[in-house]
Amino acid sequence: MDRAEAEAIYDAGREAVVEVLLAMDRRIAQLEARVEQLERQLRRSSRNSSAPPSTDPPGAARARRERGPSGRGQGAQPGHEGHGRELLPTEAVDEIVEHWPGRCACGHLFSERELERGVLVARHQVEELPELATRVIEHQLRRVRCPDCGCEARGELPAAVAGSAFGPRLQAAVAVLAVRNRVSRRDTVELCEELFGARIASGTVDAILARAGEALAGPYEQLADCARRSKHLNVDETGWRLRGQQRTLWGAFSQRHAVFRIAESRHADHAKTLLEGHQGIVTSDRWWAYDQLPLARRQICWAHLRRDFKAHAEGIGAEREFGQAGLRITDQLFWAWEIYQHTHDRKELQRRIRLLRRELKPICRCYAGKAPRYKYCRGIARNLLKVWPALWTFAEKPGVEPTNNHAERSLRGAVIYRKLSLGSQSEQGEQRIERLLSASITCRLQNRSLFAYLSELLAAHNHGNPAPTLA
Repeated sequence: MDRAEAEAIYDAGREAVVEVLLAMDRRIAQLEARVEQLERQLRRSSRNSSAPPSTDPPGAARARRERGPSGRGQGAQPGHEGHGRELLPTEAVDEIVEHWPGRCACGHLFSERELERGVLVARHQVEELPELATRVIEHQLRRVRCPDCGCEARGELPAAVAGSAFGPRLQAAVAVLAVRNRVSRRDTVELCEELFGARIASGTVDAILARAGEALAGPYEQLADCARRSKHLNVDETGWRLRGQQRTLWGAFSQRHAVFRIAESRHADHAKTLLEGHQGIVTSDRWWAYDQLPLARRQICWAHLRRDFKAHAEGIGAEREFGQAGLRITDQLFWAWEIYQHTHDRKELQRRIRLLRRELKPICRCYAGKAPRYKYCRGIARNLLKVWPALWTFAEKPGVEPTNNHAERSLRGAVIYRKLSLGSQSEQGEQRIERLLSASITCRLQNRSLFAYLSELLAAHNHGNPAPTLA
């Protein structure tokens, strides 16, 4: 307002001035809350939230080492134990080349008899790729005229080779390059020609992936059944795209099996479908879609909690106090878990966790209060009290960890694939990538060759034989 408007309000009397001041105070409070909200969003990064590091702005502060520099140089330190390549046994090598001295340093030429008395003093092995080239097998169909009736009989292609111009091993190599190694279609074509001398096109890559996805239909259902019967699952979700539209990729992971499903959203109905029939323990974050699970069958991820506490610790007042207390307890919990991993003393782990429970619960009750100073930490404090039993399942149940890192590591490859491929372009493509990603991560969890498995799978599919299992 200008001076004339202010004088008019003043001349209107005491009540008019009070009303204007109260209105201005309300507006100032709204603006201050808005500024505080924007500042909180500005402080949000991968260090204090579930956002990936790729979303951090250029000026975002990086995590600093709590300890100062050690003063040592980079790399291996003097006196450390070496870790060189181990030599293969002699009987396992493909070729042996012997190197003999021709003469002595004094000029003496060694005779054949002197060389026969030589001894082996050193071995050096060189690994090299053979010259790679695809074998082109031509199937010729012949026609023969019958001398009795005069009819002509024609040879038929075997079913195993009639469906494709490429063999199962070449198809498996293409699928591994495209899915596990996330090579683009054009680069896959170039690599196949450069490494194998194979002539394929970009459309051929898609056709091979479609065939591999079709062959994985049975093994994929077996994987889903194994996940439902497992004692413990790690579950997480991430974004996906279908023709540019937002979708959600869900993942459920045991120690040996991985199952991916693409759904339209992160709604609880899709989590229920993914976990239908599962009676074991589920480790996840605090996303509300998992609230349908009984608390006795849940484990809340403490790595997510630590990032939440970190975000609150960067606030002010009561919020900062709450965050710092949570960080201290979280660090002590991870230290107790690290000790357990070395000693495997579960009773000692449970003793340490009981002390932390007694320390954290009064803190949550205090900061869950209705006082205005608790408004930014009240929500998480009340939520922790609501899911309280699910915070400590790992201390009681063998095989359960306090974090959901297993699921996040298993999802990482799928996230990179999505960023490079921009998701899927059809519903059939979604179904295909669900199966291929599930097979890829399952083979990795089982220390199994994805190439060898897909070669065996595609060969069995060509012959109409049962698919090899991933269970």
